[in-house]
Amino acid sequence: MAIRVAILDDYQRVALRMANWRGLEPEVEVVAFPDHLDSMDAVAARLRPFDAVVLMRERTPFPAAIFPKLPHLKLIVTTGHRNASIDLDAATHHKVQVCGTPTLPYPTAELTWGLILSAFRHIPAEIKATHEGRWQTTLGTGLLGKTLGVLGLGRLGAQVAKVGLAFGMEVIAWSQNLTAERAAEQGVTRVEKAELFARSDVLTIHMQLSERTESLVGDAELRGMKHSAWLVNTSRGPIIDEKALLQALRERRIAGAALDVFDQEPLPAHHPFLALDNALVTPHLGYVTEENYLQAYAVAVEDIRAFLQGKVLNPLNKLA
Repeated sequence: MAIRVAILDDYQRVALRMANWRGLEPEVEVVAFPDHLDSMDAVAARLRPFDAVVLMRERTPFPAAIFPKLPHLKLIVTTGHRNASIDLDAATHHKVQVCGTPTLPYPTAELTWGLILSAFRHIPAEIKATHEGRWQTTLGTGLLGKTLGVLGLGRLGAQVAKVGLAFGMEVIAWSQNLTAERAAEQGVTRVEKAELFARSDVLTIHMQLSERTESLVGDAELRGMKHSAWLVNTSRGPIIDEKALLQALRERRIAGAALDVFDQEPLPAHHPFLALDNALVTPHLGYVTEENYLQAYAVAVEDIRAFLQGKVLNPLNKLA
């Protein structure tokens, strides 16, 4: 008897051509769902007949309360080596194996620079104006000699810093565990948190979401920024206090914010960010590249194949 696998949140309707799912036949039947369900009850109703679920990052959360509603569920495969939206303790308690996949580090760093350049040179506004028959409606700002602040100089932050240096920017950084020596290895100067916000012409966030980093950027930090500065977030929405950021943007205490991540995703159609002309908003595109999908879904297939053979690849939890 075949097991049933659900692929969730296939927004672009590409999952089934990103990997050799047919190689799992006849043991496996795969169904891809392109729409997103917000209600946990609706998710549970959809998934009740399925034995395994493939998640694209944190698009659909799996809290503890959903596991009792899915009596057939035996396997979750999430793209990425971590997924904070899955309650791993609950999965273990309900004897659900959770596995991950590799993902590529560079796409998010590339998007970060797309957002920075779009903000400083008003690219989206100028494209719109040109299509409407208007010519050169804004005055852009160059990056040479400006200060790039990097909040979190890990793998992604270091990539972003390297490009900033190539643009001739001064690059400064801070995080709780960053040392001056580690920063210097990247050609970057470590500063204290308050100085990072005060000196940056553009401040970009590259941290994992955790109890320690949730609301790390709040009203005090935003008030410490230059009025001409941009805040960029391609990491996770809750790292910024959303209410504080909305207020800062409305009062124009900073030049603007370029955001790829939000507290609630997909972003509601009437969210206040969408009404602000100093908020540059993209729909969590950081990891959304063909190369990333090809790798992640291919490994998801291997995770499922191994599970059918009584093996576990890329485990995120351990069953007794």
